[in-house]
Amino acid sequence: MSFSCNQSLDGSFPPSPAEDRGSQRLSWSNLLQSLTELKGLNQRASANQYCRSETGSVADLSLSESDSSFFCYPPEETLAEEVVATITQSLNNASPILCCSKLIIPDCLIHNISQELLHLAVNEPCGLRGAMIDLCVDKGDQGLLCTVDQIAVDPTLVPTFHVTLMLRLESVGLWPKVQKLFKGGKPPSAMSPRHHKALRLSSSFRAIRRKLYSSGELLIEECC
Repeated sequence: MSFSCNQSLDGSFPPSPAEDRGSQRLSWSNLLQSLTELKGLNQRASANQYCRSETGSVADLSLSESDSSFFCYPPEETLAEEVVATITQSLNNASPILCCSKLIIPDCLIHNISQELLHLAVNEPCGLRGAMIDLCVDKGDQGLLCTVDQIAVDPTLVPTFHVTLMLRLESVGLWPKVQKLFKGGKPPSAMSPRHHKALRLSSSFRAIRRKLYSSGELLIEECC
């Protein structure tokens, strides 16, 4: 009894050339699929590495609401506009304190106050948000310094510096002469003892800054 040389000992036959080519194609297909998956993994790993290099860690990409609120603070110029708007409103309501019928506020004064506040806050750790502002009016010849308002720029923040704005009444120029003309046409009895005249603020003022985290740090500036 003879056996064919092509038959294996376990009774199975070797694959035909056609079957061998089919298995090779299947192997190449599996290899290409594996290479494609490996390439995709490498791309995702590179993207994650880029995110880490840009933000420090992948977890940093998803900030909590409290953390992201830090980036929602307005810029200093916008904050200064809000502060001087509050200052303007306080001055408009200051007639009873200053015993006048009306307080006239020059536009240039408001602009100068805004610029001075930005200047004083430039090196502060929290910027203008850390300011506590005392708004005062010097009545000059009457020897009185009236505190009109105290303004915390950010009430939720512990102040880092204190600013006193000492505004002045206009005592020279055209306005006092205009006042005398109006007063000259009315008898003294016709004027209220508390609200007898309109007052106009000067465009010049004094700013005093005191840092609350550094003893002995005091700055006094005359602003025109």
